[in-house]
Amino acid sequence: MDKKIEKYLENLLPASPESARTLEKYAEINHVPIIHRNSMNMINLILTMKQPESILEVGTAIGYSALRMLEGAQDAKIITIEKDEKRYHEAATNIQEQKRDSQIEVILGDAADVMQDLAEKEKQFDVIFIDAAKGQYQSYFDLADRMLISGGILITDNVLFRGMVYSDEETPKKYKTLVRKLKAYNEMLMNHPYYHTSIIPIDDGVSISYKR
Repeated sequence: MDKKIEKYLENLLPASPESARTLEKYAEINHVPIIHRNSMNMINLILTMKQPESILEVGTAIGYSALRMLEGAQDAKIITIEKDEKRYHEAATNIQEQKRDSQIEVILGDAADVMQDLAEKEKQFDVIFIDAAKGQYQSYFDLADRMLISGGILITDNVLFRGMVYSDEETPKKYKTLVRKLKAYNEMLMNHPYYHTSIIPIDDGVSISYKR
């Protein structure tokens, strides 16, 4: 997204709750990737309309997005997965400090392994949010599809990846394989017979998919 438009939209947003601002500041200082505020606002709009009972998040980081999703879905139960042990402990601490540990369960482990385990246990979710290793999005989708209910919502962050998915000639060599996988993922979503998808060019790109 054009930085001027992004800033304009961000300035229109109501202030984040104090607890969220604390995490935003921590993430900025410590270079922790968290979801952009514009995207978070859109996701919470979807959650407010959907009012899901169960949410799966792939990629916890410090717990910012999991905690903020409860603003839109106050009564939801969230399972969130994080493979980095340091981030896992930070997230667990942040969630406990905000007294949300009864609603948010943080699982330490590789996302694909944990998702496989959840699928084998026949866990079902109303909403699944993918915001982890972008090169693995297709694998995450295959597992998520087994657990997402009919009428459920799949949300995927960073699907435009700094604009590189539509400007191959400007893609650094180290990102070419990742970008190729993301392009294939986006094309799969847009053409999937059982999903209706729209890619929103906000922040780093968010796809919203409705499971028919």
